[in-house]
Amino acid sequence: MLTVALRTLRTRWVTFTGSFVALALGVALLTMTGLALASSLDAPDRAPQRFAAAPLALASSLDAPDRAPQRFAAAPVVVRGQDTLRVPTPAGERTRKLAHPRAVPAETVARLERLGRVVEDRTFAVRAADGTVLTGHPWSTAAFTPYELTAGRAPKTRDEVVAAGTGTRLGTRLRTDRGTVRVVGTAEPRTAPHPSEPTNLSEPTNPSEPTSPSPSVPTNPSQATNPSVPTNPSDPTLFFTDTRAAQLSPSAPTQLIVTAGPAAVRAAVADAPGVQVLTGDARRLADPEPDRDAEALTAMNALFGTAGGVTAFVSVFVVASTFAFTVAQRRREFGLLRTAGATPGQIRRMVGAEALLVGVLASATGCVFGGYGAPHLAARVVAAGLAPPWFVIGDHNWPYHLGFWTGLLVALLGVVAASWRAGRTGPAQALREASVDAGAMTRGRWLCGAGLLLAAAVTLVVALAGDPGELQHRKTYVSRPMLLITAVALLAPALVRPLTLLLARLPGATGTLVRENAAAGVRRTAAIAAPVLVTVGLAGSLLGAPATVNAAKAAETRARTAADFVVTPRGDTSLDPGALRRLRAVPGVDVSVTSASAVYVLEEGVALIESEARAADPDALAATSRLPLAAGRVADLDDGSIIVNEEWERHRVGDRVDVWLGDGTRRSLRVAAVLRTGTGDNGVYVTPANAPGARADRVDVRLQDEGAASPAAVGAALRNAAGESAQVRTRDAWVRATHPETNRATRYGLFLVLGIALLYAGISLVNTMVMATSDRVRELAALRLAGATRAQTLRVVAAEALTVVALGGALGLLVAVLNLLGMRTALALLDVPAGVRLPWPALGAVLAGCAVLAVIASVVPAALALRRAPVHAAT
Repeated sequence: MLTVALRTLRTRWVTFTGSFVALALGVALLTMTGLALASSLDAPDRAPQRFAAAPLALASSLDAPDRAPQRFAAAPVVVRGQDTLRVPTPAGERTRKLAHPRAVPAETVARLERLGRVVEDRTFAVRAADGTVLTGHPWSTAAFTPYELTAGRAPKTRDEVVAAGTGTRLGTRLRTDRGTVRVVGTAEPRTAPHPSEPTNLSEPTNPSEPTSPSPSVPTNPSQATNPSVPTNPSDPTLFFTDTRAAQLSPSAPTQLIVTAGPAAVRAAVADAPGVQVLTGDARRLADPEPDRDAEALTAMNALFGTAGGVTAFVSVFVVASTFAFTVAQRRREFGLLRTAGATPGQIRRMVGAEALLVGVLASATGCVFGGYGAPHLAARVVAAGLAPPWFVIGDHNWPYHLGFWTGLLVALLGVVAASWRAGRTGPAQALREASVDAGAMTRGRWLCGAGLLLAAAVTLVVALAGDPGELQHRKTYVSRPMLLITAVALLAPALVRPLTLLLARLPGATGTLVRENAAAGVRRTAAIAAPVLVTVGLAGSLLGAPATVNAAKAAETRARTAADFVVTPRGDTSLDPGALRRLRAVPGVDVSVTSASAVYVLEEGVALIESEARAADPDALAATSRLPLAAGRVADLDDGSIIVNEEWERHRVGDRVDVWLGDGTRRSLRVAAVLRTGTGDNGVYVTPANAPGARADRVDVRLQDEGAASPAAVGAALRNAAGESAQVRTRDAWVRATHPETNRATRYGLFLVLGIALLYAGISLVNTMVMATSDRVRELAALRLAGATRAQTLRVVAAEALTVVALGGALGLLVAVLNLLGMRTALALLDVPAGVRLPWPALGAVLAGCAVLAVIASVVPAALALRRAPVHAAT
């Protein structure tokens, strides 16, 4: 059988080329995503050692690979207030980052000042007249950053600044929302890092003397920086005098720079709970978003895990379909072998040997190409900002084993059903079936297809009855289409004839030939439609699901907002207290000022859950909102109560819940009202007294009496009161401007998954079309002998290709609609108004691409075959 298999491969190499390419590509993609996933999982062990030049050693090991200190790389010691909530549980300590970190206690600051110089770190937003948002800092902190003064001098008065990364010249006057300032100095990051001398901790500098920036600890120049940290010329920063910075950011600072020995500093803060002493590499925790690298790796794990799962599904689906079509093409050959005396077992062993040979060669080839492509994939995710800049592919073996053995298993499983059917038929029956696809829907195919369809329906009903919100999650709307695609693909032969009669409406002989050829070659039609089905089904589901959820969230936001106008700050800042006073003074309106915060609750004794919270005055909130209440009243909210949603473990009106506020303060609050779950954006509401540290970031304004003042007049008054630092929009304009969008990491992940599916399906479509067309040489020659011209024959081939693509697109659209209807039903059960959102532009582009590939892959081989005389081709 092995000898026969080798000769068959050599003779029918065109047929097996399609299977080889499909399998090799699937293994390559699986190996690439496996290597990327393995590298993201062990990245903490491979993090580059970049901190050798740090003046002080790290006090404790870091749990994740993160960047070197950036803002305070030259600071000897950084003292940071409590920024983490720690709650002991029977299962161990649970931690959460506080929404509002606490300032360093005043008595602790006083003790630190006796040890050495203490520099307060303040960070605040400054908006220029042209809309540019700059970052403000006190000048004294510049001495510990990577900046150096390149021209001019340090600021001395309230209207003087040192500009960095703004492109301004000395003497330039800048109009900002903090007043007009004059640039008296410019600073830039050092272009050539060099080692620095450890700071002399025994001789603190005079705090009254401005200090020019000192050299920073060398870092890797290729290392990307956090956009919110001013460490390169593209980050606009203004340094004010320390006095002016304290006026612009009056809140007590959450972190300090201390020029004293680490041991003495630790002794001084020993009795201050939660206060951290950062030295050496740990100074990176003083940078904004210090855990961004670890968070990026976590997101990458989910990204590559999803991409690997989709790759495995698409490869198994397409490869199995391709191998089954390859075996189905050879029914005449099997019939002849059976007539010559071959037993069913011999035919099955021969087909298995062929699949084994193709599987070994294709899997090995795929592993080679996957290993070559993985570094390029890593470079792309780094360039897109999805991975830390130091992320590279590590040295791993298991992804190669996974790809190789998966490919080999897929190759063998892909021919099992078809070879079993070919082996068990009699010689005469096999010869009769060689001309027309009779009985394409076997009993096993009916059972598997109907079983998968039933499984999809049952799981949907269970999810709707148990937790409808689960259908909104990415892991659900990524996995559910796979079940539906497989079920529809198995049942596709039964749908070919009716759909073909519906879609192929061409007039005359061409239309008749297209309909009859597609209906007669059921297996061929289903195999060609399979790549289009999986591509359209995945594109419609993966892009339509988040669009549907986002539309539902926007509708939910519109429904619960009763305000006529919404005032928000420009940029990622808070509203100015003066603007808030002026807005409250506008006559004829109800004004509700709210701020973002968070609360934390320990559920089931072991899970520390963070919930987004908004702090608001209860009466004003009731006047400007229509919250989706399941129980209770908004007006019952007070300083001793809280409004929760149905997702909380304790959510009955009157129950008491122990929570931790945004700054870590523990409180026992009474449940005043309960919100419906909705899409999950219905957080909790508290009064400003239970949101310490929160700053106003939104003002809802509602007209008290429509006849008292026109909306236009009120809008003009609100804009005048808000000033340049805030923007006033109508409710509809605000909803449109804040329409939920899929976050960047998820969007890139979906495009990566869809890109893999599109690439794979496109190549598989071309392979299958070439295989199908090359097997129809006699049929095309017979058409020529019947009187059809060469152009007419090619038009028939092109029309058949377009019909099959339309068939696959219709089946894929059916999958997407069924998937999105399930999500729509879940949203209806959650009392959220929403409609199905299909990504028509994306679906149109996918279908157009498939159509172009199908026409080219069918017409070109047919044109080459028709160059021979029809008589010779027919024989």
